[in-house]
Amino acid sequence: MIRIAICIALILIPVLITGACIDEEETEQNMRQGGEIMLPEPRTTGEISIEEAMLHRRSVRRYTKEAITLNDLSQLLWAAQGITSEEGFRTAPSAGALYPLEVYVVAGNVDGLAGGVYRYRAEGHTLRMIRDGDLRENLSECALKQTQITDAAVDIVFAAVFNRTTAKYGERGVRYAYIEAGHAAQNVYLQAGASGLGVCAVGAFYAQEVSELLALSGDETPIYILTVGKV
Repeated sequence: MIRIAICIALILIPVLITGACIDEEETEQNMRQGGEIMLPEPRTTGEISIEEAMLHRRSVRRYTKEAITLNDLSQLLWAAQGITSEEGFRTAPSAGALYPLEVYVVAGNVDGLAGGVYRYRAEGHTLRMIRDGDLRENLSECALKQTQITDAAVDIVFAAVFNRTTAKYGERGVRYAYIEAGHAAQNVYLQAGASGLGVCAVGAFYAQEVSELLALSGDETPIYILTVGKV
């Protein structure tokens, strides 16, 4: 009887292992669609009130080496520029609903996401890899070697396409893009706090060097960096 049980176990083990591998492959395939990485669905309720999030809002420059999750990153990107209605309105207000911001991610310590530069697409809530490899230290070099950029699990970069707003508002459109970046950054701050993460805004960097590192298009200008990590 024991011999029969052992034989059955030996037969089933390879099947179970193969099944687990298939499940992992299917999960990875489901997360990718047309070369894009589908982010987890963001949550729209939480345990921390907006008042608590504002009360404890701080800039945090020191992080642990613990990775953040893909769910964490999904939530942060949704907070920055996530779509919240069928009309296409987003989490942050935008002059004329023109949405001049593009959001890039410099990932280095995110569970389930390879190190690299990614572009966030609000429509579909997805990421597309622009460059592979962990470039956090390279980004720090572009920003006066600020150590929180290297130490963060992920760096979020806002780039502005000014002609989206200047086409309608003229020179005022430039100001509107910067204002919108502030709205989006505060959303990230509050979401990070509600998620138990630390965040710090960075404005000191060489725009041309950041543009080259992130392979930005000619009409995109980097205007803000947010570092995020576990605390």
